[in-house]
Amino acid sequence: MNEPLWVERYRPSTVAGTILTRDLQDVFRKFVDDKFVPNLILSGGPGVGKTTIARAALEEIGCDYLFLNASKIGIDNLRTDIETFASSMSLFGRKYVLFDEADKLTAATQDALRGFIEEFSGTCGFIFTCNRPNRIIQPIHSRCVGVEFRIAGSPEVAGQLLKRLIEILDAEGVEYEVPVLVELIQRFYPDMRRTINHLQLSARRTGRIDSGALSLSSSTDVKELIDLMRAKDYTGMRQWVAAGSNLDQTELYRALYDQAREHFKLERIPNVVLVLGKYQFQASFAADPEINTMACLTELLMEDVLK
Repeated sequence: MNEPLWVERYRPSTVAGTILTRDLQDVFRKFVDDKFVPNLILSGGPGVGKTTIARAALEEIGCDYLFLNASKIGIDNLRTDIETFASSMSLFGRKYVLFDEADKLTAATQDALRGFIEEFSGTCGFIFTCNRPNRIIQPIHSRCVGVEFRIAGSPEVAGQLLKRLIEILDAEGVEYEVPVLVELIQRFYPDMRRTINHLQLSARRTGRIDSGALSLSSSTDVKELIDLMRAKDYTGMRQWVAAGSNLDQTELYRALYDQAREHFKLERIPNVVLVLGKYQFQASFAADPEINTMACLTELLMEDVLK
């Protein structure tokens, strides 16, 4: 598999392969056994497995589904992509639309969606994942079954995560110290995505997972990122940004600002400041911080600011 990010490369494709409490797995196992998933709102903190288990269940059933990031969806998408998909017939039975980060859908889009849920109820189901269910309007709540992902404090899930981290590192040929893995889990739990991303960044930098992974501070160390930008290594940049997704984005922009003279052409620093200011402002309300950061870095490259 060529997927550069470990969180995607090792994303489970079956319900049994997900890292969740037994009761949550049982809910989705029943959906798979029945070959039917009701309209759902899956809520819980970031990185706890909401999207992963939804996709795994749909793939196990073998149905067609459309995966959409809510940050890119507007009313025009409802009238084109979603309506076209939902209204067409499928050889594989019922179809589904999976909205990731649905709490970032605008109120107007959500209001229009409730009509779609009813109009296509016979042929298409809708699944919404969100961190903050209170941002989903009540008419959608009333048309869906709510499933809350509560895994904080679960030794069962933490143990599964440790086993998965070991499997990933063994598959990647990376040496590791188990006590360090345990401490990383304790630091980031229950955000499994953040744990795996941090692990990949650590492995990329040192080739092994030892105590250095615990002291890794990406928020001010931007030299590696700058080197990747100079090489126009977009895959490496994406890995760096995703693996450093635990960073406070404001700190990242501040680090680039503070180190501007070191990395950027002196005469282009005014352009750098304008770009950083724009994306730092957007970071406060961007639906997807990773995409916002990548857009910032891409614009800096297009501005030809690097020494």
